[in-house]
Amino acid sequence: MKQIDMNSDEFQTELRKTWTFIEKVNNQFGFVQNPNTEVNEGVAMGLARNKLIYGTRFCPCFMVQGVDKQEQKEADNRICPCKPALEKEIPETGLCHCGIFCTPEYASAQAQHDEIEEIVHQHSKGLTKEQAKKLLQIQQLDGDELESLIEARNLGMIDFLLVDTRELMEYKMGHIVGTDLLLPTSLFYLKVEEELGSKKDETIILYCHTGSRSFQVQHAMKASGFNHVKNLRPGIISYRGKIKKG
Repeated sequence: MKQIDMNSDEFQTELRKTWTFIEKVNNQFGFVQNPNTEVNEGVAMGLARNKLIYGTRFCPCFMVQGVDKQEQKEADNRICPCKPALEKEIPETGLCHCGIFCTPEYASAQAQHDEIEEIVHQHSKGLTKEQAKKLLQIQQLDGDELESLIEARNLGMIDFLLVDTRELMEYKMGHIVGTDLLLPTSLFYLKVEEELGSKKDETIILYCHTGSRSFQVQHAMKASGFNHVKNLRPGIISYRGKIKKG
């Protein structure tokens, strides 16, 4: 196999051609680039590398099958922009398997999500109301995200119920400040309708010690008609906000 020197004039020339190709694909199909520039750069380099090695811009996210052009053609290797991406991946998920080609809607939503992630993981106190609402749509939250949501709730931007699914003894040993209800997993089927039956359209965030019990409760509640149930993964052990004993 031909060895490629990424610093060579040959590779840099092909890389520039590849970026021109990517721009043409975007214009032809109405796509945009992934807001994550590292994704785009990695895929572009892979496409340029494959063009120099095989003479074809095979998708860099899949191994190229076949030792010669005939075998490679018969193996139905993905050629960028590949048919699965155009016919299935992008229409269904908003981006191709490699992630470089996106719909404008996906790219916009992902850019907003990345901005929120940067804020919450830097422990900033600056979520806007719109950002807090988008963060509240995530199904599996981490500790930083929950801490930011509790802040936003305290500021009146959003509303949700925070439910501890551990047992009473665990709750007394330490629970998240802002917890609204203790609903032990052992009593779930006896108590869920009584405690939360009137709140099936409200947003509910569950947590336990490691996220396993609350994950099971999340799915049980969804099966019972609760429409907006979120979970803290991996549980209270990932939470660095205020904890209260007793």
